[in-house]
Amino acid sequence: MGKTRFLLAGSFLDGSGAAVRKGVYLAVEDEVITAIGSAGDLPGAGGEGVADFSHCVILPALVDCSVSLSRCPSLDARVRLAAEEGSPAEKAAMVARHVSYCHAHGVLGVADDDDAAGLVARCQGGTALEEMIEIRSSAHLSRGRGDDAVDRPAGDFLKLPYTGNIEDEDPPQPRLGHGTLCDLLRRKGDRKAVVVANGPEQVAEALAAGCDAIEQGYGMGEANLRRMAEMGLLWIPSVLRAKNALDGAGSGGDVACRFSQRYIAPGKPIPGAEAYWEKILAGQLAQLRLARQLGLRTAVGTGAGSAGILHGESMVEEMKLFGRAGYSLTETIRCASENGAGFFGMEGLGALAVGKRATFLIARGTVRQLPRKLSYLEGIHVAGRPSRFYRKNPVKTA
Repeated sequence: MGKTRFLLAGSFLDGSGAAVRKGVYLAVEDEVITAIGSAGDLPGAGGEGVADFSHCVILPALVDCSVSLSRCPSLDARVRLAAEEGSPAEKAAMVARHVSYCHAHGVLGVADDDDAAGLVARCQGGTALEEMIEIRSSAHLSRGRGDDAVDRPAGDFLKLPYTGNIEDEDPPQPRLGHGTLCDLLRRKGDRKAVVVANGPEQVAEALAAGCDAIEQGYGMGEANLRRMAEMGLLWIPSVLRAKNALDGAGSGGDVACRFSQRYIAPGKPIPGAEAYWEKILAGQLAQLRLARQLGLRTAVGTGAGSAGILHGESMVEEMKLFGRAGYSLTETIRCASENGAGFFGMEGLGALAVGKRATFLIARGTVRQLPRKLSYLEGIHVAGRPSRFYRKNPVKTA
């Protein structure tokens, strides 16, 4: 039995959706939370051996349900192309950087959907990346000539692109034939299947085929939302994709995810683009608002790795959009932690409770300053100990 350690928190969000608790202590022993109680009831009335974070908020680690660790989010197409054509060592180094960015912003779990070259697996072998974040990688498909000639390689979950991403220049069209989609979902086994689909017909077909989650779901309509709620499925709305496109529409360029700086890449404005993306964004926020009313389970997925959507940093922006759709802070934290961790089987993450692993974030300030303060954390604890990878004030070396 290890020694019990105590932490004091000014405010505590457990990630279950329960109300914020003020003045809380956590007891941790052997990497596990053994008690959660009022600070006034702290055994021994505090003193030595107590980490005092009474000026901070303790909350669960974040989970991003849609990232591409092996893709460069640069606004410059030439940089993205160079990254794609880089050597295996260069690609592995880029994945390592993206993992470190996620960790630095409190994103300790990701569902990676673009690891065709096995870069994540190679990075994890012999490195400390697996200690920084939990990674769930999608299976990747190699289709033959026939509609049903599909391999079924290993993967933690199945990611199926049934339509294009909402910000693609071409109108969303089915990327898989309907027969192929149905066949894949029939043979998915115990793995969860996430289908990227937009539009009422495509989403309805994905639901009928037997998916476990819909990603994006732009314009899918109320009927599909209600059906998903009845079926107990998960929705990953990825609202930031539309917000990102809107912010770049006025100039015809792309926008980085550092919205406070509002960096726009040069380009000629496209007539009607800004009005189009305003409508798309408003529609997705309205759907998200209805999903909350229906009790549809939702999770945060940013699309990090797409142009202008940065790994780790984009999580706060997606959470802000949940707030715009009417989600309370406690509901948003649940969507950004427990819902994703539970769906992807990240047992070391999720809601904080007695008996659960003591992995959490410490944000300086008050609850009202969240989620903004998540961009500059006071600390990260993994298994009850301060993360050896996190530096609040990183030192730059030559």
